[in-house]
Order: sequence, then structure tokens, then C-alpha cells
Amino acid sequence: MKPSPFEYVRPRDLAEALAAIAQDPDDSKILAGGQSLIPMMNFRLARPARLVDVNRVPGLAGLAADGDRVRVGTLTRHHAMERTPLPGPLGDLLRRAAAHVGHLPIRTRGTFGGSIAHCDAASEWCLVARLLDAEMTVRSQARGTRVIPAADFFQAVFTTAMAPDEILTSIALPALDEHYRTGIAEFARRAGDFAIVAATAAVRVEDGLVTEARICLGGVAEVPLRSAAAERVLLGARWSPELVTAAAEAAAADCDPPGDAHGDPAYRRDLVRALIPRALGLDVRR
Repeated sequence: MKPSPFEYVRPRDLAEALAAIAQDPDDSKILAGGQSLIPMMNFRLARPARLVDVNRVPGLAGLAADGDRVRVGTLTRHHAMERTPLPGPLGDLLRRAAAHVGHLPIRTRGTFGGSIAHCDAASEWCLVARLLDAEMTVRSQARGTRVIPAADFFQAVFTTAMAPDEILTSIALPALDEHYRTGIAEFARRAGDFAIVAATAAVRVEDGLVTEARICLGGVAEVPLRSAAAERVLLGARWSPELVTAAAEAAAADCDPPGDAHGDPAYRRDLVRALIPRALGLDVRR
């Protein structure tokens, strides 16, 4: 199928983009990489009357240090994240997460911000944003700039806290120090598919003790899920493979995943048990 008729607008700067979407926010869509939007339009699951193409808008791509944070422009391509020279645990996490995103053509065209705004619960970037308590900066012509924490941003499947007239302009991530161990692991039927279950982790270990613990799961809820149960097990304990296994067991017991054609809830809990250790660089056989 082909998309229903639409108006195509290509603004030259952010002010023009905000003005274009403000004219008819409920019937307009932002076009960034288009890797989710265009297939949905082709199947007529999305029928916007207007596409606002922001690819020519300057200043919306790239990574930059911003105090104790790293700011990622919304138009930064997945492939650029995969090749980022950003040092330390955060750079390692971004490169590993990017490698899981789709296939090379998708990574070449798709964008970091577009993936987050699309809000798929199994999206690698949504998991990373929720894991690290990212802050999303959004702009609108009517209300100016506001910053939305990740805990409030992801609301339901394909639903965020953004208003229809807002554009996501950047995402701020904490610059993790060298004591962090970060990683991501996921299971999909085929390479490049969305994960059935995914796990991301950022655990700070100093002098053998866990001083901060962040575990986030995808594919087990409508939105990326921080596992408070796993984090409680880890925090303050002495680092060991047995500790990670206990945290994975706690995460599996605490989550309430859905069942579908890809796996029932028990299967997804088993994946949680397996993937959390792998995300932290451990291969724990059960």
C-alpha cells in the first residue's frame, strides 16, 4: 500500500519547524529518520495530513558535553552513536546499544530522538534513556522550552508526555564515571528484530561494593521498566556473580510481563533471568 495524501513541509530552521507544526498539531507528524513513521503510513496505520521534515534544521544532531551530562541531538543517527568516540562507560553503553538497532540501512537513516519519541517498549534507546534517568528537552511555539524526565516521558505504548505541537530537540544523559559497569543484552528471533526481552544495566562498583544500581527491562511492560527489586538487591552489596544472579531472580519475580505469540509470561521471566547477567558481562548458566 501507499500512504494517503499529505502535505510535505521542509523548514529551514527550528522556528519554521515549530510554526509549521503549530498550524495543525493534531494532524501533523515530524519526519526525522522515518524508519517507523513511513512504514506505518504505507500501511495507513498513520495518516497525517502534513509531514514536517526536520532533516535540514541545523543544530539538532551530534553529541556534546554539557557539564556533568552529555547532550544528544534528536537527529543524531544510530550509526553515529555506534561509532561515537565518547569515552568511558557511557560511550561503551551507547555503542553496544546502537549495534542492536535494526540493520545497517536502518541505523544509517534512523535517529536517536525519533526512536525515543516513537516510544516502543523494546526500543534500545528508550531503555537507555529510562536506565540513565535522561532528560528530554522539547520545544513548542506556544510554550517555549520544557524538560521532561524519562520517568514521566514514557507513558504507554507509542505514547509520551509530549504535546502534539512539541518537537523533541535533545536528550541529556549523565556522564558516568569510570567506576560504572554498563551493558545491554537482548533476545530476538532474528538479528535486527525488536527484542522480545531486553535488559540494560549501569552499576557503580567502588572498592568492591555496589554504590549505585540501575537495571531497566524492555518487553515486559508497556514502557521501559526500571527494576526496583533488582536494584535493591544490588545496592550496598559486595559485587560478585552470585549477587548479579540474585538480582536477576528478583527482577524476574517482580515483573509481570505480557504473553503473546512470541512467548508467555514465564518465558519472558526466564529471559530476564538470563539477560541481566549478560548485560553486566557475566555468562551465568542455569
